[in-house]
Amino acid sequence: MADVVDSATRSRMMSGIRGRNTKPERVIRSLLHREGFRFRLHARDLPGKPDLILPRYNAAIFVNGCFWHGHDCRLFKWPGTRIEFWRMKIGRNQANDAKVRLALREAGWRVGTIWECALRGADKDLGKLTRQTGHWLRSKSGELEIRE
Repeated sequence: MADVVDSATRSRMMSGIRGRNTKPERVIRSLLHREGFRFRLHARDLPGKPDLILPRYNAAIFVNGCFWHGHDCRLFKWPGTRIEFWRMKIGRNQANDAKVRLALREAGWRVGTIWECALRGADKDLGKLTRQTGHWLRSKSGELEIRE
């Protein structure tokens, strides 16, 4: 299936997609701050520049977009054009994610991943998501993954 917009328009649209301060990330930050958690953003000195780090809890949290990280959920669908490019791009993202999680764990950090699909939809219980994240932060558990 051909793209519905020309290549210049598609390029402009794609350049508008940001990797930092995304809406899902801002939602998570707001929820955690409201619960009294304090954090740093995009720590350049850590592998992968986690979206949030909570040094007090020795935790790093990534808020991942389902498309860009190839999440197996209802929000992810392989594009119909430039299939090989997208398979390589998303595959590299997934490999990099695994490498970053391992480097953080080896450096003594606990790693959490909150997927975009956990936040999207009118039926989402953000209170439950906040309780899960807060419980994980206060625990000694190594990894957290919150998905739909």
